[in-house]
Amino acid sequence: MITATAIAHPNIAFIKYWGNRDNELRLPSNGSISMNLDGLFTRTTVSFQPSLPFDELIINGREVTGKGLSRVSYILDLAREMAGINLNAEVMSENNFPAGAGIASSAAAFSALALAASRAVGLTLTEAQLSRLARRGSGSASRSIPPGFVEWKMGTGDDDSIAESIAPPEHWNLVDCVAVVNAAHKKTGSTEGHAIAGTSPLQNARLEDTPRRLDICRSAILNKDFETFANIIELDSDIMHSVMMTSNPPLMYWQAATVGIFHAVREWRASGLPVGYTVDAGANVHVLCLGDHAREVEKRLREMPGVSNVLIAGVGGAAKIV
Repeated sequence: MITATAIAHPNIAFIKYWGNRDNELRLPSNGSISMNLDGLFTRTTVSFQPSLPFDELIINGREVTGKGLSRVSYILDLAREMAGINLNAEVMSENNFPAGAGIASSAAAFSALALAASRAVGLTLTEAQLSRLARRGSGSASRSIPPGFVEWKMGTGDDDSIAESIAPPEHWNLVDCVAVVNAAHKKTGSTEGHAIAGTSPLQNARLEDTPRRLDICRSAILNKDFETFANIIELDSDIMHSVMMTSNPPLMYWQAATVGIFHAVREWRASGLPVGYTVDAGANVHVLCLGDHAREVEKRLREMPGVSNVLIAGVGGAAKIV
């Protein structure tokens, strides 16, 4: 039996990834920028065992089969091919945050899987190689490999579509206050959503403007310009969800409480509180703020109707072996 355990953080995208130009390789239609979320994590142990008749997947104590297992076996196959071995594996994974609810559980899961699987078969991959391997399981997982603030370059193909850190975790004391309005697993996952992004008449306009938004966001992070940062992440989030809502079939992830938080956050910022919102493929709202104001933002969010919990996360580090 050869075993390795890895921990990886989910990430929150500031400039979103939505839509692929190659679904199998998960080559994105645009670049994206994100931040890893400290304190939230997936821990994954991969054990290759000669006695196993097939791959096994256990998530939070429950065995998973079907499509979930197939996606994991696909990454295991890539690791097995690179290492030249032919052993089945047991994969045990656990999250300390809701899965499938717009908090990038697949990003944390597949980055941890890529690192643990590659290390278990005896490979020591570079950060770029790990980012590429994680991307094959979940596009956003490529961004959970490097530390801190991360940019995923769309690249020209499989080799250079990788994520790199643009600033370390200590660069800027940002905090993500995740307002949980629905912890249930969403009915339509991101993989299905990416596949229909091109059916929206708004997707081409979104893609054409993405380089501009990337430049603005990257500059705002590097210069610690919160006002510009808040405005651009809200714009990008709203544009992505406009594409979702106008796809065929349409995807409506927002709930009434989601929209209520949008209004509140903009009112708070207008009154001087440094906050901005963004939403991934789900109903839960990521409210970004400067670290000194996190307690006040958490308090206000907990008082809002429809908010069942608030998760607090600073800027997280890289995926790592434990």
